Amino acid sequence: MSAAFRRPFAVVLITLALASASTVFAQSPAPPAPPPVTNGPINPDDPDIRPGTPGKDVIFLPTPAEVVSAMLELANVTKDDVVYDLGSGDGRTPIAAAKEHGARGVGVEFNPKLVALSRQNAEQAGVADRVRFINADLFQTDISEATVVTLYLLSSLNQKLLPKLQRELKPGTRIVSHAFSMGEDWKPDAERTVNGKTIYLWTVK
Repeated sequence: MSAAFRRPFAVVLITLALASASTVFAQSPAPPAPPPVTNGPINPDDPDIRPGTPGKDVIFLPTPAEVVSAMLELANVTKDDVVYDLGSGDGRTPIAAAKEHGARGVGVEFNPKLVALSRQNAEQAGVADRVRFINADLFQTDISEATVVTLYLLSSLNQKLLPKLQRELKPGTRIVSHAFSMGEDWKPDAERTVNGKTIYLWTVK
């Protein structure tokens, strides 16, 4: 093959390779969007919001009320805080932050029926003006506003979330997790046991 022929042939091959790579990149699946939030009142007996219902990342298991209170106390939540609950379920943690401590609460939840139930629960608790619930993927949500973050996920998910927490949260932000640690990469600043349940506290440096 002559040098004069090899040059255009190489250009064709490079062009085809780039086009193929662009096609693969364009076809990479985006993270799934959450379904739309249900309108109207939610029946608490709906099978889609019962404890044990599978979710996007974990099953829905509500944190007991006494553990919620202990988590907020361990984080020393005050009226000046913005408490983000990632995977907020029925909304009990943001609602308790507003009702018991005067804080502003934000719940991030993928299940649209649980978001609707949370909003309903906030209305009934009289704190709808201090809490809001976002129907979204917690890994795709901007949490930089938070001064406190609460979690009830899994150790593996906490560790997956760790770079986001350290990247987006301001120094001094407190993180409290029910039952699950961050693994060996980030040791907690404090631990407490409440009715046999362990809760962990970290402070962003």
